[in-house]
Amino acid sequence: MKSQVEKKAYSFQSYCTEDRWCSYWYQINEVLILNPASVLEIGVGDKVLSSYLREHADIEYKSMDLAADLSPDFLGSVDNMSNISDESFDLVCAFEVLEHLPFEKFSQALSELKRTSREWVIISLPHWGRHFSIEIRLPFLKKLRWQFKISAPAIKHIFNGQHYWEIGKRGSSLKKIKSKIEENGFKIIKDYVAFESPYHHFFILKK
Repeated sequence: MKSQVEKKAYSFQSYCTEDRWCSYWYQINEVLILNPASVLEIGVGDKVLSSYLREHADIEYKSMDLAADLSPDFLGSVDNMSNISDESFDLVCAFEVLEHLPFEKFSQALSELKRTSREWVIISLPHWGRHFSIEIRLPFLKKLRWQFKISAPAIKHIFNGQHYWEIGKRGSSLKKIKSKIEENGFKIIKDYVAFESPYHHFFILKK
């Protein structure tokens, strides 16, 4: 399978929007909460997660990507990680990656993530829909937040050169995605839409 994105696409001005930058906080925070000794990240991207973990956390970090020009530790695709042994890492993560494969490969990718992890897998996926949120800040009180998302299951996703599918569109409802995850032997510890980055839906999974 060919890489869909060239290295130059990850420039700060064109790639790292405010929403995406907020999503990085959730990525880093969820990894640190689980406190793994080792992490494998699928999809190098612009290396925000890897930079933080390597510089500020006592975590062994490795990466896998299809794009050789991004210099990953392992070259390959998430649906076939045959160059990585079983249970090689405490935690394996794939943020905004799995939608770059046809939906029929989703289960195989989940199987590979489970196989290479000793205990934890974290993924995030694009969740299409109309998002509504309210945040209230008052002196001396904790922030109050409320949000909900309206999906459109009648809308068919059109391949745009990168995403083959997205949560909330025809054939890939949130219920179906959760069912596929559980069918592959995972327990969903928690899942949520990131408040500041509502296009990104996070799933914390345990074997």
